[in-house]
Amino acid sequence: MLKTIETIDIVGLGALGVMYADFFTKKLGKENVRVLADGERIERYQKEQVTFNGEVCDFQYCDAKKESRPSELMLFAVKYGALETAMQENAHLVGDDTVLLSVLNGIRSEDDLGQRFGRGKVVHCIAQKMAAMKEGNAAFCTNKGELAVGVLDGGRSENLAAVKDFFDRTGFTYSCPADMRHAMWGKLLCNVGVNQTVSLFEGTYRSVQQEGEAREMMKAAMRETILVANAEGVDLSEKDLSEWVSVIDGLNPDGEPSMRQDSKAGRKTEVALFAGTICELGKKYGIDTPVNDRFLEKFQK
Repeated sequence: MLKTIETIDIVGLGALGVMYADFFTKKLGKENVRVLADGERIERYQKEQVTFNGEVCDFQYCDAKKESRPSELMLFAVKYGALETAMQENAHLVGDDTVLLSVLNGIRSEDDLGQRFGRGKVVHCIAQKMAAMKEGNAAFCTNKGELAVGVLDGGRSENLAAVKDFFDRTGFTYSCPADMRHAMWGKLLCNVGVNQTVSLFEGTYRSVQQEGEAREMMKAAMRETILVANAEGVDLSEKDLSEWVSVIDGLNPDGEPSMRQDSKAGRKTEVALFAGTICELGKKYGIDTPVNDRFLEKFQK
């Protein structure tokens, strides 16, 4: 019998967290969507007001420590550096039947969730094709994109089926790649190139859309990713690079990737998820990663 998901919990109110909380609150009703946070953060949200595309969000804010009903579907939308704390604060709400989704960048968060709560609870996920950003408590999105979902070794197909059914009933846009591991590495390939290069050159997508040093550096970082992916048994190739460069070329030239937004605001960046992953695997397999070494040296704090 298919598990039916009726409610969703959102952990983290960055640009994506706000976007998903807004979507599901409007589709399911405020009572069926919990935005989980600590009391101090909730007080700040309520006082300063969170907005999405200029509209004040009417969310159900819930102090995780005071909640006891197990989550049916828990979506993590925090920065990677906050994931460990988020798991600790919400661990008591992860029940036997809870399904976990992570929209974090990189390829590490699902492993972290699986190690903490059991791999069977995790449905692997990639947030892609969206253009979202947040300034203060104001989130904006011109393209909501989609979530690509699937399961890897140890995942439960019935949980994936339940998530797909939930998305179908709510009209949420998603896809199911035939090879989820390849898809996750493909998104990492993109992020390693565009996020870090635009941040290093302190520019916008235009910086890498035009011929020149930045575009060549982006491609070089992506080629290092291909080499370590191949060593990991993932069949990334120049074809994947070309396809992702075409995607990047189609982005708003004046837009900025999330890492550039973080570096401009003086926030800790996700370089550990991007260059950190590539450099670590490079050392493991004896593969030189000079471009990603440069990114790591520049942005790691």
